[in-house]
Amino acid sequence: MQRYFLNDAFQNGKARLTGDDARHISRVMRMREGEQLIVVEQEKEAHICEIHAFEEQDVLVKQTGKTIPSPELPIQVTIACGLPKGDKLDLIVQKGTELGMHSMIPFDAARSIVKWDAKKGAKKTERLQKIAKEAAEQSHRTHIPVISSAISFAQLVQSCAQYDVVFVADEEDAKIAERTRLVDKLKKTVDCQSMLVIFGPEGGIDRVEAEKLREAGAITTSLGPRILRAETAPLYMLAAISYEFE
Repeated sequence: MQRYFLNDAFQNGKARLTGDDARHISRVMRMREGEQLIVVEQEKEAHICEIHAFEEQDVLVKQTGKTIPSPELPIQVTIACGLPKGDKLDLIVQKGTELGMHSMIPFDAARSIVKWDAKKGAKKTERLQKIAKEAAEQSHRTHIPVISSAISFAQLVQSCAQYDVVFVADEEDAKIAERTRLVDKLKKTVDCQSMLVIFGPEGGIDRVEAEKLREAGAITTSLGPRILRAETAPLYMLAAISYEFE
């Protein structure tokens, strides 16, 4: 069953879908009155609805009284990625959304080869947000991850105080013979509501950056004995968090 997100609240059990969603229903899915779909109200609850009517370019739907349980992770996980090359952010946003990511923050890391173009930044963020929305619909989320514009490393350090726990994926940890297992570190966060996990770009986190993050309260961790690519590491972490908490 197709899923759509509604920014407004239902009024007397009815709602109006507009724009791209309405066009997708009528022109792509070619749905008709009486057919059912899922409408997520203000990223809170997923309602099974019926198409009530087509009104010009809009689609009017009404609740059936049935809802679907939330599939969200019990902990809000924000992924911070040092700006990687190419279209790797696209992949991280898409697959991260499918795996339960709550939000994503790109940041300008010391080892980032790519620099965020301020003039094109708004369009890039808008495109990434659209990828997140489509992935949230496909994976039946009730929350669309918020994709931030790129921030500086200094801003990232300042933001650490906003989270219950902060992890830094550090490849140097993977080289330690008696490293602490990731699962053991995750078990200690069972009562946390929010988590920030920081990943470097190609080449990983710079030593100076790692030290500044530790000073800000971040916990360094390896993701096993193998070194993962910049686009693979966030997905590994989300899968581990899902396994531990779900």
